[in-house]
Amino acid sequence: MFVKVMQAISVYAIPVIIVGFIVFGMAKKVKVYESFTEGAKEGFTTAVRIIPFLVAMLVAIGAFRASGAMDLLTKALSPITNLIGMPGEVLPMAFMRPLSGGGAQGIMTDLVTTHGTESLIGRMAAVMMGSTETTFYILAVYFGSVAVKKQRHALPVGLLADFAGLVTAVSCNKIILWNVI
Repeated sequence: MFVKVMQAISVYAIPVIIVGFIVFGMAKKVKVYESFTEGAKEGFTTAVRIIPFLVAMLVAIGAFRASGAMDLLTKALSPITNLIGMPGEVLPMAFMRPLSGGGAQGIMTDLVTTHGTESLIGRMAAVMMGSTETTFYILAVYFGSVAVKKQRHALPVGLLADFAGLVTAVSCNKIILWNVI
């Protein structure tokens, strides 16, 4: 019964929300269509402003990966990560995720294809993907596009949250592995 109710809710949730916004806007005497098209125009302008920051970030990530620096860094830090129970194969995911969601998705796909979804490496990569953010990408692209000059605590807090996600990926998977054994 519960599953059927949740399926019905999932089918109708988005249309109900959209119609709800339109009805609410009309009740408040807002020109809904005009407001929507104005917002879409601003969205397009923002997208055009983001392009230079996006290209710069993607080129930097591509150069980092193509240079072999990622592999060298992974090999150098593998002994340390092995001490905390994190396989060295997952380290590129930990480095790439704060930089690029697409790059991290590619690394995760490779890890899951190679090691499987039920492996320790596959689970760690999945938890990292779901519990961390593209911190540097957000700072470069979004903050740059709206000309934020003083980022204050955004970088340290973003990296701290990413670190918490990495610790969660390692510790949760160690607990799950311990309970399976």
